[in-house]
Amino acid sequence: MPDTMKYISRFYRNWVENELVSFEVKVEETDLFILAEIDLTKETEKLIIEYRIYITEYIKERPDFKTSLIPIKYDEEAPDIVRSMLRASEKANVGPMAAVAGAIAEFIGYELLNFTEEIIIENGGDIFIKSLEDRNFAIFAGNSPLSGKINIKIKSIDTPLGVCTSSGTVSHSLSFGKADAVTILAKDASLADAAATRVCNEVKSKDDIEKALNLSKTIEGVMGCVIIFGDRIGSVGSIELL
Repeated sequence: MPDTMKYISRFYRNWVENELVSFEVKVEETDLFILAEIDLTKETEKLIIEYRIYITEYIKERPDFKTSLIPIKYDEEAPDIVRSMLRASEKANVGPMAAVAGAIAEFIGYELLNFTEEIIIENGGDIFIKSLEDRNFAIFAGNSPLSGKINIKIKSIDTPLGVCTSSGTVSHSLSFGKADAVTILAKDASLADAAATRVCNEVKSKDDIEKALNLSKTIEGVMGCVIIFGDRIGSVGSIELL
């Protein structure tokens, strides 16, 4: 279940500077970096196992959930996390697994809010955040000269929030685009993840940035979008760049 950038060094995690406790939890392919008020490693490990089982067992019943590159029929009887991925898939017009990293971050994040008032979970470039303070997130965009130099300001009032990034040049995840980074903001992290994949697929050159930004505006639930391609950047929606 390729829900994270398994083969990419996650040195960008060293960019983090704040007062929260940080810890990493890995279970098979799932590799989470978490910031919270206290160390919740044991609780997180248990939740990763639980949600991975929901997804892997569903794939056994319905293999196209894993392999399809387009939306599949919605299933009212599926586990909550699976239904969230199916809804996101339909809205973004991509396969359900395009939402898996955001979905895992979000569902585990909401569970961990039973133990902490603030939580930030990063899952291979896909983030779920609930914060009591405004936060700044740097965008990792591979070899782009803008990588790490563009920050998005996330206002505490807008959280919980999904901040998800797809790349055609960095991640091992399937992408038909060539953008260095496409970052999507949405209240639903599953949707943010799926939408980032969809928009990134449309960016084959710098000339596609405007078209892809316009596409992001048509996806229900997307609050904002940032696209980085080489030395070019474009944004639309509720995005405050620093």
